[in-house]
Amino acid sequence: MQLVKTQRDTLLRPLQIVSGIVERRHTLPILANILIRKDGEKVSFLSTDIEVQITTHADVGSGSEATATTVAARKLLDILRALPDSGEVSISLSNKRLTVQSGKSRFALQTLAAEEFPTVAQAEHYNAQVNLPQKTLKHLFNMVHFAMAQQDIRYYLNGLLLVVEGKNVIAVATDGHRLAFCQVETEEDFPRQEVIIPRKTIIELQRLLDDSDEEVQLQIANNQVKLTFADIELISKLVEGKFPDYTRVVPKGYKNSFTISRDQLLRSLQRAAIMTSDKFKGVRWVIAPGSLKISSTNADQEEAVEELEIDYGGDTVDIGFNVSYLLDVLNNLKNDYVNIALGDANSSALITIPDNADFKYVVMPMRI
Repeated sequence: MQLVKTQRDTLLRPLQIVSGIVERRHTLPILANILIRKDGEKVSFLSTDIEVQITTHADVGSGSEATATTVAARKLLDILRALPDSGEVSISLSNKRLTVQSGKSRFALQTLAAEEFPTVAQAEHYNAQVNLPQKTLKHLFNMVHFAMAQQDIRYYLNGLLLVVEGKNVIAVATDGHRLAFCQVETEEDFPRQEVIIPRKTIIELQRLLDDSDEEVQLQIANNQVKLTFADIELISKLVEGKFPDYTRVVPKGYKNSFTISRDQLLRSLQRAAIMTSDKFKGVRWVIAPGSLKISSTNADQEEAVEELEIDYGGDTVDIGFNVSYLLDVLNNLKNDYVNIALGDANSSALITIPDNADFKYVVMPMRI
Protein backbone atom coordinates (compact mmCIF):
# COMPACT_ATOMS: atom_id res chain seq x y z
CA MET A 1 0.00 0.00 0.00
CA GLN A 2 1.37 3.39 -0.96
CA LEU A 3 1.38 5.85 1.97
CA VAL A 4 3.09 8.96 0.68
CA LYS A 5 4.10 10.47 -2.63
CA THR A 6 5.57 13.96 -2.50
CA GLN A 7 8.69 16.11 -2.91
CA ARG A 8 11.60 15.23 -0.63
CA ASP A 9 11.64 18.64 1.14
CA THR A 10 7.88 18.49 1.85
CA LEU A 11 8.42 15.24 3.73
CA LEU A 12 11.69 16.26 5.38
CA ARG A 13 10.22 19.17 7.36
CA PRO A 14 7.61 17.22 9.44
CA LEU A 15 10.18 14.49 10.12
CA GLN A 16 12.72 17.03 11.38
CA ILE A 17 10.06 18.53 13.67
CA VAL A 18 9.22 15.26 15.41
CA SER A 19 12.68 13.62 15.40
CA GLY A 20 14.26 16.06 17.89
CA ILE A 21 13.00 14.26 21.01
CA VAL A 22 13.76 10.73 19.79
CA GLU A 23 16.55 9.34 21.97
CA ARG A 24 19.21 7.09 20.48
CA ARG A 25 19.09 4.68 23.44
CA HIS A 26 15.84 3.43 24.87
CA THR A 27 14.61 0.80 27.27
CA LEU A 28 11.66 0.38 24.89
CA PRO A 29 12.95 -0.20 21.33
CA ILE A 30 9.72 1.17 19.80
CA LEU A 31 10.51 4.62 21.23
CA ALA A 32 13.28 4.94 18.62
CA ASN A 33 10.45 4.91 16.07
CA ILE A 34 7.96 7.51 14.92
CA LEU A 35 4.29 6.73 14.47
CA ILE A 36 3.00 7.47 10.97
CA ARG A 37 -0.79 7.62 10.62
CA LYS A 38 -2.37 8.02 7.21
CA ASP A 39 -6.02 8.87 6.58
CA GLY A 40 -6.50 9.67 2.92
CA GLU A 41 -4.39 12.72 2.05
CA LYS A 42 -3.76 13.59 5.69
CA VAL A 43 -0.64 12.09 7.23
CA SER A 44 0.41 12.65 10.85
CA PHE A 45 3.86 12.05 12.30
CA LEU A 46 4.19 11.46 16.04
CA SER A 47 7.17 10.90 18.34
CA THR A 48 7.42 10.52 22.11
CA ASP A 49 9.90 9.71 24.87
CA ILE A 50 7.00 9.08 27.35
CA GLU A 51 7.58 12.52 28.93
CA VAL A 52 7.14 14.66 25.79
CA GLN A 53 5.09 14.01 22.67
CA ILE A 54 5.20 15.93 19.38
CA THR A 55 2.71 15.56 16.53
CA THR A 56 2.70 17.30 13.16
CA HIS A 57 0.59 16.93 10.01
CA ALA A 58 1.13 17.18 6.28
CA ASP A 59 -1.16 16.67 3.27
CA VAL A 60 1.16 14.21 1.53
CA GLY A 61 -0.96 11.03 1.59
CA SER A 62 -1.42 8.91 -1.50
CA GLY A 63 -4.74 7.11 -2.06
CA SER A 64 -7.83 7.10 0.16
CA GLU A 65 -6.95 4.25 2.55
CA ALA A 66 -6.33 4.65 6.28
CA THR A 67 -3.44 2.87 7.98
CA ALA A 68 -0.73 3.33 10.61
CA THR A 69 2.77 2.01 11.28
CA THR A 70 5.98 2.88 13.13
CA VAL A 71 9.49 3.09 11.69
CA ALA A 72 12.99 4.06 12.93
CA ALA A 73 13.01 7.87 13.07
CA ARG A 74 16.75 8.43 12.59
CA LYS A 75 17.08 6.00 9.68
CA LEU A 76 14.15 7.51 7.79
CA LEU A 77 15.43 11.04 8.42
CA ASP A 78 19.00 10.14 7.37
CA ILE A 79 17.70 8.53 4.16
CA LEU A 80 15.67 11.60 3.21
CA ARG A 81 18.56 13.95 3.98
CA ALA A 82 20.85 11.89 1.74
CA LEU A 83 18.45 11.90 -1.24
CA PRO A 84 18.72 14.58 -4.00
CA ASP A 85 17.04 17.90 -3.05
CA SER A 86 14.56 18.09 -5.89
CA GLY A 87 13.57 14.45 -6.11
CA GLU A 88 10.09 12.95 -5.63
CA VAL A 89 9.81 10.42 -2.82
CA SER A 90 7.27 7.63 -2.43
CA ILE A 91 6.78 5.56 0.73
CA SER A 92 4.83 2.31 0.72
CA LEU A 93 4.01 -0.38 3.29
CA SER A 94 3.94 -4.09 2.58
CA ASN A 95 4.49 -7.18 4.78
CA LYS A 96 5.64 -5.12 7.79
CA ARG A 97 8.31 -3.39 5.70
CA LEU A 98 8.37 0.26 4.75
CA THR A 99 9.88 0.99 1.33
CA VAL A 100 11.28 4.43 0.55
CA GLN A 101 11.85 5.06 -3.15
CA SER A 102 13.26 8.04 -5.05
CA GLY A 103 14.51 7.76 -8.63
CA LYS A 104 16.64 4.63 -8.75
CA SER A 105 17.26 4.55 -4.98
CA ARG A 106 15.22 2.16 -2.86
CA PHE A 107 15.37 1.41 0.89
CA ALA A 108 13.43 -1.24 2.82
CA LEU A 109 12.98 -0.61 6.56
CA GLN A 110 11.60 -2.80 9.35
CA THR A 111 8.40 -1.58 11.05
CA LEU A 112 6.78 -2.25 14.41
CA ALA A 113 3.02 -2.37 14.99
CA ALA A 114 1.30 0.99 15.54
CA GLU A 115 -0.88 -0.53 18.29
CA GLU A 116 2.22 -1.08 20.44
CA PHE A 117 3.30 2.57 20.28
CA PRO A 118 2.89 4.23 23.74
CA THR A 119 1.29 7.63 23.12
CA VAL A 120 0.86 10.18 25.93
CA ALA A 121 -2.73 10.40 27.21
CA GLN A 122 -4.14 13.93 26.90
CA ALA A 123 -5.50 15.62 30.00
CA GLU A 124 -9.30 15.65 30.17
CA HIS A 125 -9.40 19.16 31.60
CA TYR A 126 -7.12 22.18 31.18
CA ASN A 127 -7.20 24.80 33.96
CA ALA A 128 -6.00 27.70 31.84
CA GLN A 129 -5.40 28.66 28.24
CA VAL A 130 -3.04 31.44 27.14
CA ASN A 131 -2.58 32.65 23.57
CA LEU A 132 0.73 34.35 22.78
CA PRO A 133 2.66 35.17 19.60
CA GLN A 134 5.37 32.57 18.94
CA LYS A 135 8.12 35.21 19.14
CA THR A 136 6.89 36.36 22.59
CA LEU A 137 6.99 32.85 24.06
CA LYS A 138 10.34 32.15 22.42
CA HIS A 139 11.72 35.42 23.88
CA LEU A 140 10.45 34.43 27.33
CA PHE A 141 12.23 31.07 27.21
CA ASN A 142 15.40 32.51 25.65
CA MET A 143 15.81 35.03 28.47
CA VAL A 144 15.93 32.42 31.26
CA HIS A 145 16.71 28.96 29.82
CA PHE A 146 20.47 29.14 30.50
CA ALA A 147 19.87 29.29 34.28
CA MET A 148 18.05 25.91 34.40
CA ALA A 149 19.82 23.17 36.35
CA GLN A 150 21.14 20.05 34.58
CA GLN A 151 20.57 16.72 36.31
CA ASP A 152 20.31 18.30 39.76
CA ILE A 153 19.23 16.02 42.60
CA ARG A 154 16.63 18.72 43.35
CA TYR A 155 14.64 17.56 40.32
CA TYR A 156 12.29 20.59 40.41
CA LEU A 157 15.24 22.79 39.36
CA ASN A 158 15.73 20.76 36.14
CA GLY A 159 13.10 22.81 34.38
CA LEU A 160 11.51 26.21 33.99
CA LEU A 161 8.83 27.69 36.23
CA LEU A 162 5.98 29.20 34.19
CA VAL A 163 3.60 31.44 36.09
CA VAL A 164 0.41 32.90 34.66
CA GLU A 165 -1.00 35.62 36.89
CA GLY A 166 -3.26 38.54 36.03
CA LYS A 167 -2.01 39.92 32.72
CA ASN A 168 1.53 38.62 33.22
CA VAL A 169 3.19 35.46 31.95
CA ILE A 170 6.40 34.88 33.92
CA ALA A 171 9.31 32.48 33.31
CA VAL A 172 11.86 31.71 36.03
CA ALA A 173 14.86 29.36 36.03
CA THR A 174 17.47 28.67 38.71
CA ASP A 175 20.18 26.11 39.47
CA GLY A 176 20.62 27.26 43.06
CA HIS A 177 23.60 29.52 42.23
CA ARG A 178 21.87 32.00 39.93
CA LEU A 179 18.31 32.87 38.97
CA ALA A 180 16.85 34.39 35.79
CA PHE A 181 13.40 36.03 35.71
CA CYS A 182 11.51 37.40 32.71
CA GLN A 183 7.89 38.47 32.25
CA VAL A 184 5.66 39.57 29.37
CA GLU A 185 2.27 41.22 29.51
CA THR A 186 -0.82 39.84 27.78
CA GLU A 187 -4.13 41.47 26.99
CA GLU A 188 -6.20 38.92 28.92
CA ASP A 189 -6.53 38.49 32.67
CA PHE A 190 -5.78 35.06 34.16
CA PRO A 191 -6.16 33.43 37.58
CA ARG A 192 -2.78 32.33 38.98
CA GLN A 193 -1.35 29.11 37.55
CA GLU A 194 2.13 27.81 38.34
CA VAL A 195 3.82 24.85 36.59
CA ILE A 196 7.37 23.52 36.12
CA ILE A 197 8.10 22.55 32.49
CA PRO A 198 10.96 20.02 32.06
CA ARG A 199 14.30 21.17 30.66
CA LYS A 200 14.08 18.91 27.59
CA THR A 201 10.69 20.37 26.64
CA ILE A 202 11.99 23.95 26.89
CA ILE A 203 15.02 23.17 24.71
CA GLU A 204 12.77 21.48 22.15
CA LEU A 205 10.36 24.43 22.12
CA GLN A 206 13.23 26.85 21.51
CA ARG A 207 14.05 24.80 18.42
CA LEU A 208 10.46 24.63 17.17
CA LEU A 209 9.16 28.15 17.90
CA ASP A 210 10.00 30.83 15.37
CA ASP A 211 10.16 34.64 15.48
CA SER A 212 6.69 35.16 13.99
CA ASP A 213 3.49 36.79 15.21
CA GLU A 214 1.65 33.51 14.63
CA GLU A 215 -0.13 32.42 17.80
CA VAL A 216 0.75 29.66 20.22
CA GLN A 217 -2.10 28.19 22.21
CA LEU A 218 -0.73 27.20 25.62
CA GLN A 219 -3.00 24.99 27.73
CA ILE A 220 -2.17 24.12 31.34
CA ALA A 221 -3.50 21.07 33.19
CA ASN A 222 -2.58 19.66 36.62
CA ASN A 223 -0.02 17.24 35.25
CA GLN A 224 0.73 18.37 31.71
CA VAL A 225 1.05 21.32 29.36
CA LYS A 226 -0.06 21.36 25.73
CA LEU A 227 1.18 23.80 23.09
CA THR A 228 -0.39 24.09 19.66
CA PHE A 229 1.18 26.25 16.92
CA ALA A 230 1.59 26.09 13.14
CA ASP A 231 1.09 22.37 12.30
CA ILE A 232 2.62 21.26 15.59
CA GLU A 233 1.09 19.91 18.79
CA LEU A 234 3.44 19.34 21.73
CA ILE A 235 2.30 17.68 24.96
CA SER A 236 4.64 17.52 27.93
CA LYS A 237 4.41 16.09 31.41
CA LEU A 238 5.19 18.57 34.18
CA VAL A 239 7.83 18.34 36.90
CA GLU A 240 6.23 17.77 40.29
CA GLY A 241 7.65 19.65 43.23
CA LYS A 242 7.79 23.05 44.91
CA PHE A 243 9.86 25.61 43.04
CA PRO A 244 11.80 28.10 45.24
CA ASP A 245 10.02 31.40 45.97
CA TYR A 246 11.72 33.61 43.40
CA THR A 247 10.23 36.79 44.88
CA ARG A 248 12.37 36.27 48.01
CA VAL A 249 15.54 35.60 45.99
CA VAL A 250 15.47 38.84 43.97
CA PRO A 251 17.22 41.52 46.09
CA LYS A 252 15.52 44.85 46.68
CA GLY A 253 16.80 48.24 47.82
CA TYR A 254 20.49 47.95 46.88
CA LYS A 255 22.08 51.42 46.97
CA ASN A 256 25.32 50.46 45.16
CA SER A 257 24.64 50.29 41.43
CA PHE A 258 26.16 51.28 38.11
CA THR A 259 25.36 51.02 34.40
CA ILE A 260 27.99 49.65 32.01
CA SER A 261 28.29 48.72 28.34
CA ARG A 262 27.28 45.07 28.02
CA ASP A 263 29.80 44.45 25.24
CA GLN A 264 32.67 46.11 27.13
CA LEU A 265 31.98 44.07 30.28
CA LEU A 266 31.52 40.86 28.27
CA ARG A 267 34.86 41.24 26.47
CA SER A 268 36.71 42.02 29.72
CA LEU A 269 35.22 38.93 31.40
CA GLN A 270 36.04 36.74 28.39
CA ARG A 271 39.68 37.83 28.66
CA ALA A 272 39.77 37.32 32.44
CA ALA A 273 38.19 33.86 32.00
CA ILE A 274 41.25 32.71 30.02
CA MET A 275 43.22 32.58 33.29
CA THR A 276 40.58 30.53 35.12
CA SER A 277 40.60 26.72 35.14
CA ASP A 278 37.85 24.15 34.59
CA LYS A 279 37.80 23.42 38.31
CA PHE A 280 37.82 27.03 39.48
CA LYS A 281 35.93 29.63 37.46
CA GLY A 282 36.26 32.47 39.98
CA VAL A 283 36.85 36.12 39.02
CA ARG A 284 37.32 38.91 41.53
CA TRP A 285 35.62 42.29 41.20
CA VAL A 286 36.76 45.34 43.12
CA ILE A 287 34.21 48.11 42.61
CA ALA A 288 35.28 51.54 43.82
CA PRO A 289 34.17 55.08 42.95
CA GLY A 290 34.89 55.53 39.23
CA SER A 291 36.37 52.09 38.57
CA LEU A 292 35.70 48.37 38.23
CA LYS A 293 38.75 46.11 38.52
CA ILE A 294 38.31 42.51 37.33
CA SER A 295 41.04 39.97 38.10
CA SER A 296 41.58 36.23 37.91
CA THR A 297 44.39 33.87 38.86
CA ASN A 298 45.09 30.16 38.51
CA ALA A 299 47.11 27.43 40.22
CA ASP A 300 50.20 28.34 38.14
CA GLN A 301 50.24 31.83 39.70
CA GLU A 302 49.22 33.37 36.36
CA GLU A 303 47.06 36.45 36.49
CA ALA A 304 44.72 38.60 34.39
CA VAL A 305 43.70 42.13 35.37
CA GLU A 306 41.12 44.32 33.60
CA GLU A 307 40.30 47.87 34.67
CA LEU A 308 37.14 49.62 33.48
CA GLU A 309 35.98 53.18 34.10
CA ILE A 310 32.44 53.34 35.47
CA ASP A 311 30.10 56.06 36.60
CA TYR A 312 29.87 54.96 40.24
CA GLY A 313 30.02 56.78 43.53
CA GLY A 314 28.94 54.10 46.01
CA ASP A 315 30.80 51.96 48.56
CA THR A 316 33.92 49.98 47.72
CA VAL A 317 32.87 46.34 47.24
CA ASP A 318 35.32 43.43 46.89
CA ILE A 319 33.39 40.40 45.62
CA GLY A 320 33.95 37.15 43.69
CA PHE A 321 31.77 35.48 41.03
CA ASN A 322 31.73 32.37 38.88
CA VAL A 323 32.65 33.91 35.52
CA SER A 324 30.54 31.37 33.59
CA TYR A 325 27.36 32.65 35.24
CA LEU A 326 28.19 36.23 34.20
CA LEU A 327 29.14 35.25 30.64
CA ASP A 328 25.91 33.27 30.24
CA VAL A 329 23.70 36.27 30.90
CA LEU A 330 25.81 38.82 28.99
CA ASN A 331 25.99 36.55 25.93
CA ASN A 332 22.24 36.04 26.08
CA LEU A 333 21.19 39.69 26.36
CA LYS A 334 21.06 41.88 23.28
CA ASN A 335 20.90 45.27 25.01
CA ASP A 336 23.71 47.85 24.74
CA TYR A 337 23.84 48.47 28.50
CA VAL A 338 23.25 46.52 31.70
CA ASN A 339 22.70 47.74 35.23
CA ILE A 340 24.50 46.00 38.11
CA ALA A 341 23.36 46.45 41.71
CA LEU A 342 25.31 45.17 44.72
CA GLY A 343 25.02 44.96 48.49
CA ASP A 344 28.26 43.73 50.03
CA ALA A 345 30.78 40.92 49.42
CA ASN A 346 28.37 38.30 50.83
CA SER A 347 25.21 39.41 49.00
CA SER A 348 23.94 38.36 45.57
CA ALA A 349 24.39 40.76 42.66
CA LEU A 350 21.37 41.85 40.60
CA ILE A 351 21.78 42.37 36.85
CA THR A 352 18.95 44.18 35.04
CA ILE A 353 18.30 46.08 31.82
CA PRO A 354 18.12 49.90 32.29
CA ASP A 355 14.52 51.22 32.29
CA ASN A 356 13.10 47.69 31.99
CA ALA A 357 11.55 45.86 34.95
CA ASP A 358 10.71 42.74 32.90
CA PHE A 359 14.10 41.02 33.26
CA LYS A 360 16.15 40.25 36.37
CA TYR A 361 19.22 38.05 36.86
CA VAL A 362 20.51 37.24 40.34
CA VAL A 363 23.95 35.69 40.81
CA MET A 364 25.36 34.53 44.13
CA PRO A 365 28.87 35.59 45.18
CA MET A 366 31.77 33.18 45.34
CA ARG A 367 34.67 32.98 47.77
CA ILE A 368 37.89 33.94 45.99
